Amino acid sequence: MNGSSTSRLDMLRFARRIAVQQVEQIDRWIAIEERREVEHRRGEQARPLAPDWLIEMGLGGRDPVCVHVGGCHMAGKRSRGVAKDQARRALAEGVDACPHCRPDTVLGVLD
Repeated sequence: MNGSSTSRLDMLRFARRIAVQQVEQIDRWIAIEERREVEHRRGEQARPLAPDWLIEMGLGGRDPVCVHVGGCHMAGKRSRGVAKDQARRALAEGVDACPHCRPDTVLGVLD
């Protein structure tokens, strides 16, 4: 400390204040991340379950064109969730079954 007016004790106290500020910042980051995780879990829990059966509608939105098992990768944006009986009825009325997920086989409705 050759000729310096700052004592070793003052420098240690300064270093401690800086360390405390850094720990407080880390604590704020941790709190923010914990809130994000809680919100993410809450969002996942609030998300409705995927339907078991889908009916894909035609371009006009009136006529059904295809029945899918829920979660089928081929179901288009015009698909809506339906009950098992509605899917079975649509197949019985001649709506095509998706050739990928084969809802007719799963439901036991074969031609």
